[in-house]
Amino acid sequence: MEEKIRRVYLPMTETAFYILFALQEERHGYDITQRTKELTGGQVVISPGTMYGTLSKMEKDGLIVFVGEEEKRKFYLITDLGREILEIECARISRLYRNSRGEKYEATEV
Repeated sequence: MEEKIRRVYLPMTETAFYILFALQEERHGYDITQRTKELTGGQVVISPGTMYGTLSKMEKDGLIVFVGEEEKRKFYLITDLGREILEIECARISRLYRNSRGEKYEATEV
């Protein structure tokens, strides 16, 4: 993975995290927004401007790929690079959670 990609995306914003997380399945922007609201009980709401700006940047950086269009809705899916970034972030969040509980960091983690 390029160091530039690592610097830009890690640690991730909540918006970027939920977009990549939602795109483990093929989805369009509005569907991503709805999935994020569902997952967070409405606590995280992604505005259209933020959504489409982030999708565009992630596509340009190779984290997601455009897979098709239906009724003016563009569908995207996470790439291997996006999955790698998401896994690193999930490991970081898990470490933070464990540390908050007083558990020690295991050196074998990402």
